[in-house]
Amino acid sequence: MRWLTEDAVLVCDHGGKVDIAATQGFVRIEGRRALIEPNPEGRGISGCPNANPTIGIRPCLHTLKVQQGYSEFVRIGKHRVCLDTIEGLTDGSPPGVVSYKVRSPGQALLEAST
Repeated sequence: MRWLTEDAVLVCDHGGKVDIAATQGFVRIEGRRALIEPNPEGRGISGCPNANPTIGIRPCLHTLKVQQGYSEFVRIGKHRVCLDTIEGLTDGSPPGVVSYKVRSPGQALLEAST
């Protein structure tokens, strides 16, 4: 499994893009900051086409808590490293069903195990 960097692409099930921001500056991969817990959580989602206000369907606007994909062994400053298996739910309709996941880790150099 590959580490995620600030160049990673995460998307909701409908194709909306998660806005990523790295919060640590100690570790870089190919010059880009590695992502750590909780970087994917509480992030905005742009471009989700799943919307129909007339019948109460709302687009994915934010990511919720990560359900899987943090390394249990590798940490940076006591925070678990994000791997390309990151997955969690969004706040989109229907609630508790729509997920987000990694489309691209942002680098192809460094790997780690869960």
